[in-house]
Amino acid sequence: MKTAVPQRLTFSNGFTLTEMAVVLVIVALLIAGLVIPFSAQQDIRARQETERMLSDIREALLGYAAANGRLPCPATAASNGLEDPVGGGVCTSAHGGFLPSGTLGIAPINSNGFAVDTWNQPIRYAVSNSNASAFTTANGMRAATITVLAPDLQVCPGQVASPVSNAGAANATCNGTALSTTAVAVIYSLGRNGGTGGAGTDESHNPNPNSGVAADRAFISHLETPSSAPQGEFDDVVIWLSPNILYSRLIAAGQLP
Repeated sequence: MKTAVPQRLTFSNGFTLTEMAVVLVIVALLIAGLVIPFSAQQDIRARQETERMLSDIREALLGYAAANGRLPCPATAASNGLEDPVGGGVCTSAHGGFLPSGTLGIAPINSNGFAVDTWNQPIRYAVSNSNASAFTTANGMRAATITVLAPDLQVCPGQVASPVSNAGAANATCNGTALSTTAVAVIYSLGRNGGTGGAGTDESHNPNPNSGVAADRAFISHLETPSSAPQGEFDDVVIWLSPNILYSRLIAAGQLP
């Protein structure tokens, strides 16, 4: 009788449980590093939505100009979302006002009648008062003629110790190369910290609850930076209106020349 000899146990080549555990830990760490925190995702979505809102507002301003031959004046703190003065002309606060949502028919609005961004803060609006306020006066642009019109709002890139020369004065200009020196209007959101306004060098120049200077014709616009940046936190969302786009719309609408 032949005795059965047990076969030798063998293991196929592959990972041991310990090795598999190490791999899973590494994969988990990699995934965790790629996942954006929920709060950061919310901020990104809010910023993108606000950018879309500002673009829509710029179109509304162009539509208003095409229909009325002028841009509206900014609203003021006491004007309930209407331009001030109603009917345009010399604006009460050309550089430090709010979007005239009531005049433009824009929503959503807050209890004071101001259009708000995705952080529920009032959207800001400034308009050039050059050429004797021609841009906000009925038939003012037609009377002045395109060749003479000289919008003068400045959009500065900031991120330097002194981003604006003559800050707070009528002749404020960008230090260094400007993003624009001929903007007709500037529309902007104060961002996530809009309730109090940032204290950084750049944010404090744009009119906000914590502004360091009187409103002038210069505005700061650049990518978002944290509070640890050399010039401090900046999360304003800023766009502006080119005179060439405005003139094109007005010519097409028969408001110019």
